[in-house]
Amino acid sequence: MSALDVLDWRRRVHALYARVRAETDPAQAHAAWVAERDELFRTHPASPVPAVDGVRAGLRHAPYDPSLRFVAPVDTDVDPHRLEVQTATDGLVPFERVGRLHLPVGDLDVWWLDSYGGGVFVPLKDASAGRATYGGGRYLIDTVKGADLGGTPADGLVVDLNFAYNPSCAYDSAWACPLAPPGNTLATDVSAGELLPPTPERR
Repeated sequence: MSALDVLDWRRRVHALYARVRAETDPAQAHAAWVAERDELFRTHPASPVPAVDGVRAGLRHAPYDPSLRFVAPVDTDVDPHRLEVQTATDGLVPFERVGRLHLPVGDLDVWWLDSYGGGVFVPLKDASAGRATYGGGRYLIDTVKGADLGGTPADGLVVDLNFAYNPSCAYDSAWACPLAPPGNTLATDVSAGELLPPTPERR
């Protein structure tokens, strides 16, 4: 994997989310997202999925559930809080809490990446973690990586739990990823989005 491989990967992810935002049918947008991500993770040289005998496993997703798509304003009336995540690959990654999303399934903190470029970050860890989904939690919004479903801060961000996806560290321990802090942990089971990475018995 080269730097140019990563460049191509990120361009393709950004373009994919642009198509998702442009699609008027959320279920069709989700189907396209699932299909293209599966292809990327199976075939792209920058995929975080390790190859076994030259073959990478595809991804697993729950069926689309339209009841788990929300448009939620960002409540900015929150106490300031700084989160610093030490990673082996990117050093100390700082986040500032800038708001909270109030969803029917529970509240989620909204974080701002407080380093070069910045970006909005909303992770999620629900009751399915470690059982049906990755134990460390998943990501809903990560604008640095292009994971942005649209909306506006004033009218509300599109928060579709069907688009929850695993961080790279779910596939390979060589990656170190910021995981969901307490303010992004839900007691409910979110049966949507990307499931546990495939293993030989789950393929």
